[in-house]
Amino acid sequence: MDFSPILISMKTASAAIVFTFFVGIAFAYWVVNMKHEKVKMVCDGLLTLPLVLPPTVAGFFLLYVFGVKRPIGKFFLDFFGVKIAFSWSATVLAAIIMSLPMMYRSARGAFEQVDPNLLYAGRTLGMSEWSIFWRILFPNALSGILSGGILAFARGLGEFGATAMIAGNIAGRTQTLPLAVYSKVAAGDMQGAYQYVLILVVLSFLVVTGMNYVTYIYQRYNRR
Repeated sequence: MDFSPILISMKTASAAIVFTFFVGIAFAYWVVNMKHEKVKMVCDGLLTLPLVLPPTVAGFFLLYVFGVKRPIGKFFLDFFGVKIAFSWSATVLAAIIMSLPMMYRSARGAFEQVDPNLLYAGRTLGMSEWSIFWRILFPNALSGILSGGILAFARGLGEFGATAMIAGNIAGRTQTLPLAVYSKVAAGDMQGAYQYVLILVVLSFLVVTGMNYVTYIYQRYNRR
């Protein structure tokens, strides 16, 4: 069995979650604190859009923006010598775009569930907004944030459509586990497909179990 799809998938999901985790939290905090409801709805719609779009459509937009003949893709190629489309960087980009909405929605939901009276109490005590975030809001929303991070990692690990569009299916370079399953089935190698499917199922089960465990530990800690 070729282990490169496993390594590429794990590297891609790990690199993507580092960006997605912090950016998702920042976007969630920004949207939650917006004063204008109409602007909030528009921003929320834009940040959630990749979650409801077909992955191939999201991949099409990525290819349109980061293709080597497009302004952004051409800029990176000319000035930095970096080709984004059909490279490992493209698999990370696709994973970020498709998993960011899940992290954002989870973090936003966690922030909105925190009792606002706790935040008001912090302000009356003269705490800065930065201190309120780190000492009140973030700790009380931690369970939802961690669950969102785990789910976002799983989403990046299982990304298929957008990755196929922007990164292609290049063995040893951009072929992730879902693409490897597709390639094996297309080639009629069902035995190879079974092996990759089993790995994906086990990884997905571990991710879900990990999310449940984090929630359990957090709730148990709060009961003390």
